[in-house]
Amino acid sequence: MKLNLSAVTKMAIDEFVGEKFSCTCDREHYMNVDKVIIENGAINKITDLLVQYDCKFPLIIVDANTYKIAGKKVEQLLSEKNIEFKTVVYQAEQDVIPDEAAMGKLILAVDNKTDFLLAVGSGVLNDLTKYISRRTGLKSMIVATAPSMDGFASDTSALTIDNLKTSVSCELPKIILGDVDILKDAPEKMILAGLGDMIGKYSALIDWQLSKIINNEYYCDVTAKISADAIEKCVKNIDGVKTRDDGAIHNIMDGLIRTGIAMSYVNSSRPASGCEHHLSHYWEMMYLFQGKEALLHGTKVGLTSIIAGKIYETFAQEDVDFEKAITAAKVFDAAKWEDQIKRLYQKAAPGILKNAVKDNRNNIENRIRRIETIRDNFAAIKVLAKTAKTSACIEDIMGRAGAPLRPQDVGIDLDIVHNSMLVAKEVRQRYTILNMLADLDLTEKYTEIVDDFVKNPSRVRSFQPVG
Repeated sequence: MKLNLSAVTKMAIDEFVGEKFSCTCDREHYMNVDKVIIENGAINKITDLLVQYDCKFPLIIVDANTYKIAGKKVEQLLSEKNIEFKTVVYQAEQDVIPDEAAMGKLILAVDNKTDFLLAVGSGVLNDLTKYISRRTGLKSMIVATAPSMDGFASDTSALTIDNLKTSVSCELPKIILGDVDILKDAPEKMILAGLGDMIGKYSALIDWQLSKIINNEYYCDVTAKISADAIEKCVKNIDGVKTRDDGAIHNIMDGLIRTGIAMSYVNSSRPASGCEHHLSHYWEMMYLFQGKEALLHGTKVGLTSIIAGKIYETFAQEDVDFEKAITAAKVFDAAKWEDQIKRLYQKAAPGILKNAVKDNRNNIENRIRRIETIRDNFAAIKVLAKTAKTSACIEDIMGRAGAPLRPQDVGIDLDIVHNSMLVAKEVRQRYTILNMLADLDLTEKYTEIVDDFVKNPSRVRSFQPVG
């Protein structure tokens, strides 16, 4: 079967995995996952699934919370079938940080008997397990305990290396299992984080199209459609999020995995991550450096998605002075830029500076070439900007689910928000509207716009269906 816009809309989630597909984008898509199971009572299938992989001695990976939620149940199920196992527990008082210490703890827990990795959790445990799976060659399964993030089916792990948030290639789990009975009992903030991560795809998909116009970046409309459909499925049942309706929780989990599939199909996080993620990553690093307990990834992404909406709706009305932008590009002050990176990125600055040199990121000729491309395609770019969901629209969706709507709602210092607008584009090489604002010498202008926006929140209006 050839993937096209019509076909992917009709496909069940398990039809996307384990098979190679040709696509109308002229590339082949494949995802090395065998099974995706999202249903009530799914946890009871664990032992039968392990037997299919001739598993004799799995390593169960949990933290103190996920052990109580589902890890103990997994141990019980394995014991009933006389399957030996070993359990490694992360006992962090705060959320586990996926840094060198966490990776070391897990790889040291793998011994000569270990023949399978069985992670019980979400987020960090998922990232660590996928990475160690690649390093050891051991197959893995993820038993999700919350529909909180989109990394279940992503072929990269988000790790903190040398204080810098880094995407690292990993091995996908052979089985992704989501028991709706467990997922719907997750803390409200984790469910809302999953929703926030899904809503972030709105701006991510616009950013991808923007880079296609400006940089001629590869773009697959079929893969983008997988993500877009997944968002709409969640939004259509938004009322069920507050009541923990089985269908609403299923849709969030299904959507998170579908967007992970989309990422794996194109070997890029483009179908799921854009400027909203870059802003979020910067906030996360600052929290880490300040010794604060990290906010959930999707919580931050939900907030930055509203900011992204504000940026796009404002740019849709922008009148750019291209000659001024070119003049600014010609006098780019590398020393001033480096000082800003050192000041605002702190411990992560060496990694940012190293990557910038590697990417030739500040090449003046390339920047002028992009400005000229933006100028030549400005009408199309403004039309694209007008298709982005507005901040009010995203507020309506998140507000109806009961999610926070401004950074200060969850204690984020507005100085961090301000600084992220200035430098978050440096977190990744990936081109987004933040990069375009920098190219057009508009970063400071839009930083002031966002400063005012987050300081003066408007009242959330009644929900309007998103079409």
